Amino acid sequence: MFALFDDAGKFLAGRVMSEADASLQVELDSGKRVKVKSANVLLKFEQPAPAVLLAEARKQADEIDLDLAWEFAPEGEFGFAALARDYFSASAGVVQQAAALFRLYDAPHYFRRAGKGQFKKAPEETVKAALLGLERKRQQQLQIQAWAEELVQGTCPQPIQDQIYKILFKPDKNGPEYKAVVEASKRSHKAPLDLLQTAGAITSAYQFHWKRFLFENFPKGTGFPVLSAPEVEGELPLAPVQAFSVDDSQTTEIDDALSVQGLGTGTVVFGVHIAAPGLAITPDSALDKLARERLSTVYMPGWKITMLPDDVVQAYTLIEGRDCPAVSIYFTLDEATFEVKARETKLERVPIAANLRHDKLDGIVTDATLSGAAPADYAFAPELAFAWRLAKHLKAQREIVRGKPETFNRPDYNFRLVGERMEPPNGTESIEIGVRARGSALDLIVAEAMIMANSAWGGWLAELGLPGIYRSQASLAPGIKVRMGVKPLPHAGMGVAQYTWATSPLRRYVDLVNQWQIIACARHGKTAALVAPFKPKDAQLFSIISGFESAYSAYNGFQNAIERFWTLRWLQQNGITELTAAVMKEGLVRADELPLVFHALGCDGLPRGSHVRVRITGLDEMTLDVHATLIERLDEAAPVDEADGDDDELEAAAAPLALAIDLNDGAGESDPAEAAAPN
Repeated sequence: MFALFDDAGKFLAGRVMSEADASLQVELDSGKRVKVKSANVLLKFEQPAPAVLLAEARKQADEIDLDLAWEFAPEGEFGFAALARDYFSASAGVVQQAAALFRLYDAPHYFRRAGKGQFKKAPEETVKAALLGLERKRQQQLQIQAWAEELVQGTCPQPIQDQIYKILFKPDKNGPEYKAVVEASKRSHKAPLDLLQTAGAITSAYQFHWKRFLFENFPKGTGFPVLSAPEVEGELPLAPVQAFSVDDSQTTEIDDALSVQGLGTGTVVFGVHIAAPGLAITPDSALDKLARERLSTVYMPGWKITMLPDDVVQAYTLIEGRDCPAVSIYFTLDEATFEVKARETKLERVPIAANLRHDKLDGIVTDATLSGAAPADYAFAPELAFAWRLAKHLKAQREIVRGKPETFNRPDYNFRLVGERMEPPNGTESIEIGVRARGSALDLIVAEAMIMANSAWGGWLAELGLPGIYRSQASLAPGIKVRMGVKPLPHAGMGVAQYTWATSPLRRYVDLVNQWQIIACARHGKTAALVAPFKPKDAQLFSIISGFESAYSAYNGFQNAIERFWTLRWLQQNGITELTAAVMKEGLVRADELPLVFHALGCDGLPRGSHVRVRITGLDEMTLDVHATLIERLDEAAPVDEADGDDDELEAAAAPLALAIDLNDGAGESDPAEAAAPN
């Protein structure tokens, strides 16, 4: 005797070896013996053999007209054998009964399962809806095949063109456009990116990177709603200072300025003045919501996407020739020893006497002119000289806390697109890459002043019981990252007891949040915690931190990627085929005179810090990949710059473009950026 049974939705048949009350021992054609519950046995038969039954039943099942079977089926529950007798004949045998079973089981849109071998026909409306769905699915599959064929032939259908960034980076894997690209990639044996380029969907590598960034981070566009800059309420006192800022000529968001009073008296008052949008923009206002949505200004060569509308920025920026609202912190210092005797925060209007520019002064304001070894023929020479001496003292004090000196020897690189523009670059411009050594006198002055202010304000918030947004680092051990939180913890990399970001409120949202807290302290002192916008354990702060870290990481990643694009373009424009570089790890090298990290064949076995010459064998502007091979080793390993970061960061810097599309689918030691430029 043989038995047909249901094994977890799969129909099997075999010889019955033994039978008990609740189960059977059945031997399959493969020789395997299985225990089958009696409740799962659907048919017992003597003929034909199990394999023949299954084959013949499957063949006849495919021939059953479902519409006709549905018409024959009774209204109530029925068994498959009864339907076989109604459909075929009153003498329907086991093959026809099994065929009816298989057909009923495979057509849930016509027949619902109602128990062991039992079914009930679906309502007519359900059947019609199911058939329409099946037809739509068939038509969609035909469309997928047609689109895939177009892609293989080198043409991109418009629906796919319209969703190219979604398909590649945030795909709906059930979408026909995505499935068409997957199918075409398999047929053509091409990677999706190559396929779409060949089909004309991607014509510009620069536009691809730019539009991808906008798709992921600015899906509603980069424009601003019409919003005016509110006035600062109340009269602010005029500060008795002549302040000056230090920025690049391209900087329009001038957040910070400095002042020096009392030179030659033995007691000097050193002022750090920060633009004060927080005095006018209030939490939960339209401008606040806009700033919180963007969270930071996005920088790139030749363009930027500001956190706030330009007319709002210009209302609060510390532009020369104007008395600007500011949050100022004054440090009263011993002129000789730089001992801090007092500090005070004030809300005031600050006369901005000058906006000094790095690119015009870096070769003029030098260690020699500041120390008196060379003539100092520039504005604010005495003030800058004092600020420079103070900065060197502050840096030395931080290095004592750090336990070792900061070693940032690599230069900073400035990218400049030739020609002025009123709209974003298109990727065809000529690029100039300039070098500016880290630790220049003006860099040091501004960096140390901002660290001093940020650390002091962070401590003040803690003293008055107000939460703020802090940056901390537990130690200088490898792999210990800088973290953001609401507690004033030490920042080992900076060498300070606590550190906030509060000196760039025009371009970073966390700075604006901290400025609101500082303003509350300045206005209300010890009772500030009662009226400050953010109270202790305020959940909003954690939400802001999470959103900011995500956005800031995405913005920095884009800036690094687009600067890498322009670096590759610079190599092409200048016909550069060889570079000198330092080995970082396992074949990863860093170019000596360019901001470029890449893998070079032949460098895998060389020790970290080895100096080499490599040949560029290929550049891919789409994936931002560099192909290179070792020419020669130039010298022994040298010390590695602290700013080179940890191994994960190096790998990320050299990694090619990553896509979200899946062809298998069925369808650092410290935070050098903060120490070098904390504002």
